[in-house]
Amino acid sequence: MDAILLAIVITAVFGLILILFFRVKKKNIVIGPIPGNYKKILEEQVPFYKNLDNARKEEFEKRIQHFLATTRITGVRTNVEDIDRVLIASSAVIPIFNFTGWEYVNLHEVLLYPDSFDHQFQQEGSHRSIIGMVGTGAMNHVMILSQHEIRQAFINQTGKTNTAIHEFVHLVDKTDGTIDGVPEFILEKKYILPWLQLMRKEIELIVKDRSDINPYGATNEAEFFAVVSEYFFERPKLLKEKHPELFALLSEIFNSPENKLPAY
Repeated sequence: MDAILLAIVITAVFGLILILFFRVKKKNIVIGPIPGNYKKILEEQVPFYKNLDNARKEEFEKRIQHFLATTRITGVRTNVEDIDRVLIASSAVIPIFNFTGWEYVNLHEVLLYPDSFDHQFQQEGSHRSIIGMVGTGAMNHVMILSQHEIRQAFINQTGKTNTAIHEFVHLVDKTDGTIDGVPEFILEKKYILPWLQLMRKEIELIVKDRSDINPYGATNEAEFFAVVSEYFFERPKLLKEKHPELFALLSEIFNSPENKLPAY
C-alpha cells in the first residue's frame, strides 16, 4: 500500500513539475506589436475580436501572439498561411479570454489537414467524417483541425458552429483530467449539479427534435458542452434569446458576465 501511495505522489509531483515547466517556458516569451496583416484578418473575420473595445482588442492580440509563439502549427499535405494561424489562435483564445494568464499546458502542436479525415487520420476515401480532434495516446498534446472547416466557420458569421472553438473547449474540459462535459477546473461546485441537470434536459430536447442546437450535441455530455459553447461564442444574443438558462450557466462557466460579452 505504501509503495502504491508513493507512486501516486511521485506521479502527481511529476505532473505538477511538467505543468510548471510549460507555464514558465511559455511566460518567458517577448511579445512584439501584432503584424498589420494579422490585425486586418482579425478585423475582417473574427466578430468576437471586432466587437471588443480597444483595450480588450490589444489584450486579445497579445494572447493570440503568445499562443502562436508557444504552440506549433504544422500543415499536413497543406500550407499553413497567416489566415490559418490567426483563426486557429483566435479560436484558442476566445474560450479562455476572461481567464487571465490561462495556458493550454495540454497542447503542444496543432496539425492542420486540408479537409476532413477518418479515425486512422487518412485524408482520402469515402469514410472521412472528422473535421477536428483532440489527440489521445500517442497523439496526446496534439490537436488536428480541418483547414477548410476553420475558414468556412469564420466566413459564415451567422452560423452557430465553429470546429476549432469546439476542440479548444474540449481542451478546457480536459484540464481537470477528463473530457466529460463538466469543466470542474473553472466551474464552481455550486453550479455542477444545475449544469448536469440542464445538459440532460437539453440533450433530451435535441433527441426529440425540439431544439435548434446542433444534433451532434446529443452524442454525449462532453460533445454537448463543446457544441453549446460554439453557439455561445458564435451567436451569444441568439442563444440568450432561445436558451436563457443555458446562456446564464455558460456565462458562469466562461467567466463572461454580459458586460464582457461582445454585442453580436
